[in-house]
Amino acid sequence: MDEKRFVVALFGFLVAVVVGFLAFRFIAAFTVSVFLYYSTRRYYGSLRRLKLPARIRAVVVMSSLALPLLLIVSYATVLLIVQARQFVTEYALIDVAATHVSWLDGAESVPDFTVEGLYTAYQSGQFSPFVTFLSENAIVLTSVVSSFVLNLFVTTIVTYYLLLDGRRIREWLLRFDDDAIIREYLEAVDAELEAVLFGNLLNVVAISLIAIAAFSGYNAVAPTAVEVPYPALAGALTGIASLIPVVGMKIVYLPLTGIAALPVLLDGESALLVYVLGFLLVAVVVVDTIPDLVLRPLLSGEDTHVGLLMLAYTLGPVVLGFYGLFFAPILLVVGLTFANTALPRLLGADEPDTLASNQMRLDDFR
Repeated sequence: MDEKRFVVALFGFLVAVVVGFLAFRFIAAFTVSVFLYYSTRRYYGSLRRLKLPARIRAVVVMSSLALPLLLIVSYATVLLIVQARQFVTEYALIDVAATHVSWLDGAESVPDFTVEGLYTAYQSGQFSPFVTFLSENAIVLTSVVSSFVLNLFVTTIVTYYLLLDGRRIREWLLRFDDDAIIREYLEAVDAELEAVLFGNLLNVVAISLIAIAAFSGYNAVAPTAVEVPYPALAGALTGIASLIPVVGMKIVYLPLTGIAALPVLLDGESALLVYVLGFLLVAVVVVDTIPDLVLRPLLSGEDTHVGLLMLAYTLGPVVLGFYGLFFAPILLVVGLTFANTALPRLLGADEPDTLASNQMRLDDFR
């Protein structure tokens, strides 16, 4: 019997090693999936009121995230390309760049972004330098694109099935209960992860709405020469940028300030800079500071310290790279919840049983 147990344990250990290796290989995708799962689980549960099947609810939730983000990115990309083409054409930057970048040699101008314009440019050989550059770097570009697509696919599949089977995974973990310690800890960490990460989603939405209202309000009172371009798009991007630690929304509203001020400086109308400074003040106070002081504490979970959470968002990407932005807050919640629930019980301290309250809070959203 002992030999059989040893063989089974060895087999289980080998399987765990292989699964762990694969999980580490796709750690970024799995981390983003867990982040998205807890961010959207309440929304997924609320759709139950519409009597929709679980699979339809999961598709609706993921579409609600993917479609707006895809539209925003696509719209921003098109605007960036159009504005860049106008800038390059106006200042003849192609001629200047061709003298320093070898693969631009032979490119005379930027073609019109129409079917006819692109076809004409192709016939005239204007795309030859770009084709040459792409062919020379095909391996690197293919690797980057394929890696991104693969991770996006894994993230989509894992998030979808976490929404469908999250309850089953939770019930399976609770089978290993030991004197209610494991159960109490898992219930507490599950509830706190949902509170923290769903709060982040609400924070993005709230800041987006505040930024859109602030930028649109500024454009309503400012002269045309110093208006902020595309306030709705800029506001939505500001909300998304709020997830980035330290710099956050500044990567959106500071360039907007420069864009609004540049035409005034070139035309010598320095008196209008007062409006630009007013916009910067509104962005710093109304969009950046007040939501950070008011909304973030309210939407940062029930037990997780706001300061520690901000440190996690700041240090996570520095230590772990991109996925650290999502992994660090999850790890923080898991660690703090263990210290608050399981550790006192393991050390013999009597703590109030929070299992019932956590269970009630979870069932309300399922």
